[in-house]
Amino acid sequence: MPTATKTRKTTTEMEVTSIRLERELKDKLKAISGNMGYQALIRDILWNYVQQKSGTYRPTFSRQDIRATFEAIAQKDERCVLSGELIPENSPMFLGLTTNGDLIPLSPQMVAA
Repeated sequence: MPTATKTRKTTTEMEVTSIRLERELKDKLKAISGNMGYQALIRDILWNYVQQKSGTYRPTFSRQDIRATFEAIAQKDERCVLSGELIPENSPMFLGLTTNGDLIPLSPQMVAA
């Protein structure tokens, strides 16, 4: 999953917070976190959630991440994830289905290229 990279803080700049997790959830987080460690993974997940909810999340994708495209009409102004080009409201656009199952806005020019 592409993520917006946060500047890594030293542990002295962080606050200790205790949360309760089911053992199974903690074990699964450990298994998928690899060398990153599950606490760093949880921080990344939380930062991504905050950025998505605040509107500052700008995922990065490449053409290789797109499995399929679908024609659509923009219901509001959008930005093409590949080019950053504005897709005005009520304009033709495409939705790209990524390998991770995300639907991302694409300009017609990026799909035709």
